[in-house]
Amino acid sequence: MLITDQKEESNLSERDLSGMLKFREKMSITDLDLKNKRVLVRVDFNVPLDEYGNITDSRRIRMTLPTIHYLLNENCRIILVSHLGRPGGQKSEDLRLAPIYKRLKEYLPFVRIFHAPDCVGPEVENMVKNLKKGEILLLENPRFHPQEKDNDPIFSGELASLADIYVTDAFATAHRKHSSTYGVCPYFKQKGYGFLMEKEMKFLTHCIEKPKRPFTVILGGKKVEDKLDVIKYLIGLADNVLIGGGMAYTFLLAKGYSIGKSVRDLTRLDNIKYYLKEANNYSTKIYLPRDVVVCDELDYPTEIKTVPITEIGDEHVGVDIGEETIEIYKKILSQSEQVIWQGPLGVFEKKEFENGTREIARYLIEKEIFTIIGGGDSAAAFEKFGFQDEVSFISTGGGASLEVMRGVLLPAIECLSDK
Repeated sequence: MLITDQKEESNLSERDLSGMLKFREKMSITDLDLKNKRVLVRVDFNVPLDEYGNITDSRRIRMTLPTIHYLLNENCRIILVSHLGRPGGQKSEDLRLAPIYKRLKEYLPFVRIFHAPDCVGPEVENMVKNLKKGEILLLENPRFHPQEKDNDPIFSGELASLADIYVTDAFATAHRKHSSTYGVCPYFKQKGYGFLMEKEMKFLTHCIEKPKRPFTVILGGKKVEDKLDVIKYLIGLADNVLIGGGMAYTFLLAKGYSIGKSVRDLTRLDNIKYYLKEANNYSTKIYLPRDVVVCDELDYPTEIKTVPITEIGDEHVGVDIGEETIEIYKKILSQSEQVIWQGPLGVFEKKEFENGTREIARYLIEKEIFTIIGGGDSAAAFEKFGFQDEVSFISTGGGASLEVMRGVLLPAIECLSDK
């Protein structure tokens, strides 16, 4: 789509902070009358599992514990609902929440916890009816039902009928209009956000509203479309934007470089050209790689080498940023007071192509630069390298943090009660 709207061009650097302001008007868990109530809590326990069904990273579960403990102290009957994976609206034995149920019992050994066979239906209703104060019921994966992702009002009403109050603590899914994140809200008089949601939102909104300067944003990953609205929002706000990952090759193509067989999005070239041009009119500098690591084939490469961006061959696939780019990016980061990182700088899952992401991550930690990791693949990269406990903050949500970065009020927060 060509960008020809003159109003958009003239207002490019004007920020819409209404989403951030409206968040402060919503009720938190501490504003709700919770004593002895049944509380439906939307959490995000969508944790990674190995081939044997064992949890490999339980950070999302751990980060929800403060909300659960608070509700236990209020003598609540707690009903937890979370999806796991993408079962496509059908029951999948591999995506049942049994591993999460087991881990919850380890984290809360003195609490009686039950696991429901489903998330709605007579058997679930009976389990809720028999739930005592200070007990927890973990519902089964709501994505076993196609109505969950369809935000079906009947399904939403069935979920809502299980409780008196609704609390959302699932930041990573807060940008989705699903039944358990959004559709249930109209059925509750009292609905607010939990401590994890509060922490995520306050951290991200503060860093966008009042960034420490120089403020640098690292944008990587494969999909250009996910990042373009963020770039639009960052122009005039961020001091530097460092581009890497698969999306860099569409940017290079827009600049007139040959990118061989590298990933690209031909539908976004005009947008990119526009943003690169407009960035020059404001105080934001957008940096592209000077050199890249290329190979002949991603899965079983027989040739891997580093080339300047002017020498990417027709048969080359770009897979990482090169050493010169790493050094340039390090120099910019060394002068930065705040960094937000969204998306890896290469195909970090493969050891041969992890160098750029690993070296920039290591540098940020060694120099103790205040850094926020925007969830998703970026968080996975830090965990792979063992850096997850050394970075300033890792968000639990990739897509949600992108939405916050561009000033959007997340749907799962928009539907909550006002103070």
